Amino acid sequence: MTQSNLTPIPELYVNADSAQKLKAAAGEMPSWDLTPRQLCDLELLMNGGFYPLKGFLTEADYDGVVNDMHTTSGDLWPMPITLDVSEAFAGQVEPGTDIALRDQEGVILAILSVTDKWTPNKSVEAEKVFGADDVAHPSVNYLHNVAGPVYLGGPITGIQAPTHYDFKARRDTPNELRAFFRKMGWRRIVAFQTRNPLHRAHQELTFRAAREAQANLLIHPVVGMTKPGDVDHFTRVRCYEAVLDKYPAATTHLSLLNLAMRMAGPREAVWHGIIRRNHGLTHMIVGRDHAGPGKNSQGKDFYGPYDAQELFRQNQAEIGVEMVDFKQMVYVQERAQYEPRDEVEAGATILDISGTELRRRLREGLDIPEWFSFPEVVKQLRRTSPPRDRQGFTVFFTGLSGSGKSTVGNALMVKLMEMGGRPVTLLDGDVVRKHLSSELGFSKEHRDINIKRIGYVASEITKNGGIAICAPIAPYTATRRAVREMVEAFGAFVEVHVATPIEECERRDRKGLYKQAREGKIKEFTGISDPYEEPLNPELRVDTSDIDVDNAAHQVLLKLEQMGLIGLS
Repeated sequence: MTQSNLTPIPELYVNADSAQKLKAAAGEMPSWDLTPRQLCDLELLMNGGFYPLKGFLTEADYDGVVNDMHTTSGDLWPMPITLDVSEAFAGQVEPGTDIALRDQEGVILAILSVTDKWTPNKSVEAEKVFGADDVAHPSVNYLHNVAGPVYLGGPITGIQAPTHYDFKARRDTPNELRAFFRKMGWRRIVAFQTRNPLHRAHQELTFRAAREAQANLLIHPVVGMTKPGDVDHFTRVRCYEAVLDKYPAATTHLSLLNLAMRMAGPREAVWHGIIRRNHGLTHMIVGRDHAGPGKNSQGKDFYGPYDAQELFRQNQAEIGVEMVDFKQMVYVQERAQYEPRDEVEAGATILDISGTELRRRLREGLDIPEWFSFPEVVKQLRRTSPPRDRQGFTVFFTGLSGSGKSTVGNALMVKLMEMGGRPVTLLDGDVVRKHLSSELGFSKEHRDINIKRIGYVASEITKNGGIAICAPIAPYTATRRAVREMVEAFGAFVEVHVATPIEECERRDRKGLYKQAREGKIKEFTGISDPYEEPLNPELRVDTSDIDVDNAAHQVLLKLEQMGLIGLS
């Protein structure tokens, strides 16, 4: 490590006196409450993790980053770091305006001096940065369905860091890590980027990588935002702490990175390398399909298995960090040890447990062998992931008005309450409208807000071990996906499409709504003047045209049993 890597990295904070004056002045400024992703980005901008950026990208820098991974000043930077805002807020702001950036509690963290305001072409951003404009990619979905339509850019003046109440001793800024390395006399340090628990293969891999690079090891997991459905960071950090003593004494350090991942594969790998350089590291392990998001809409991987390694290798000199290739480690039964896959001779017995198989074993309370993971790690995972029949879950009915959602939902609720074991709550569309969303109308925006409120309540019920049954129309795919992600952070989400044809729904028309919609008396009515986007892959599809309510509810029960969520025997 050169001396320059040991010296402090520039931060964007002002001194305490200036911070107090800025806080007082900020009361007169337009104010933006940061989203969770923006909060992660701001923290790494202010503490130097995103050096050389001095704020959110200007339009010219954004174009350079999107098109060729370089800012206008020629710095390598692969990921757009932009402040996306609503059209309503953007209307209050022009270049030359200072705005106060606040956390979700209203605490002022920084001032953004706006130099640029523009409406980006998000489809181009998706193609260039993520390789495809495909909402199966979590960040493309975020781009189109979550992020605001207008971007603001400009320099940041940092007032104070966001507050973290968890694992405080493990949260090092770039300069705190550099100071630690200086104190320890570490000159070569290899980073292990991870968003998953550490098992024996990872421990063997990281140990070998550090030895190969003749370096100390930094386990540097992401604890900001990862892929929806990942193990929560509280559980993961307990798992990391449980395996620290498996490494030789004083060779390894654990530090947490509050990064919002984009799952951008090759570009993400380059980005991770630059961030690790800023933290004072000299080497980084780059894995097979590094930061890959899984399958695209055609069921194929978004990125090739070694695309990330190739792009990192091409840009290694500019990144300033040396890549250590990920060696896939496998357990060889005959020798009872882990070895690199490409060094195992033909005919040897290789044992492996996939992520899917591990989740199944946790869900069903099955044995997880010691050759695969450490007992201390399994203990932590079992605390968070009890067998599925003891977890909370959500059953989310969606379908046209009059399809039978509420009726089947009511029948399901009664059957589950008869079985006992977990509290059951029915979040019926009409009831929620009355008690949670009485001020909302029926525009697309208001319907989305209503469904997300239902999703939030369902996720809280699920988190606390209960069963939530939801029965809204929920006509839009993106909104249902947002609800799924909210719930799946805590338990299973079971989407049931009540696929009763519109002709049958209109024939029933208990409330006379279809008749009024046909006459033009009700605007934006789902199925008539507003679309219903059918679920493509629901966990279950039922049609109440030719089966009775009891039968439909029983089909849902059978699906819940098949998924291991309940026991019918």
